[in-house]
Amino acid sequence: QVQLVESGGGLVQPGGSLRLNCIASGFTFSAYNMRWYRQAPGKGREMVAHISTGGTTNYADSVNGRFTISRDNAKNTVYLQMNNLKPEDTAVYYCMVPSSGNWGQGTQVTVSS
Repeated sequence: QVQLVESGGGLVQPGGSLRLNCIASGFTFSAYNMRWYRQAPGKGREMVAHISTGGTTNYADSVNGRFTISRDNAKNTVYLQMNNLKPEDTAVYYCMVPSSGNWGQGTQVTVSS
């Protein structure tokens, strides 16, 4: 069955960086677009970044220029490099497969001094 396992979250100070990882299994990873979403306390889920099978990327305006999504098909992994983090980036971050609707369990990112 499809499994998506996120890791790499944690507590970081404003201006810091984190790299999130999502390891996929149970499907042909290279054949699927992938996304990162986030959900802040009391808010709905927001799409953060999208990467196509060919490597084309799209970002939410709120993270454009600070976050980078990438993928390694040999490792069945999608990454989210987050730089210059702000307190408003605090959320649970999820990876997902848009065409199938499968979600990971999420990883917490907290940006605070």
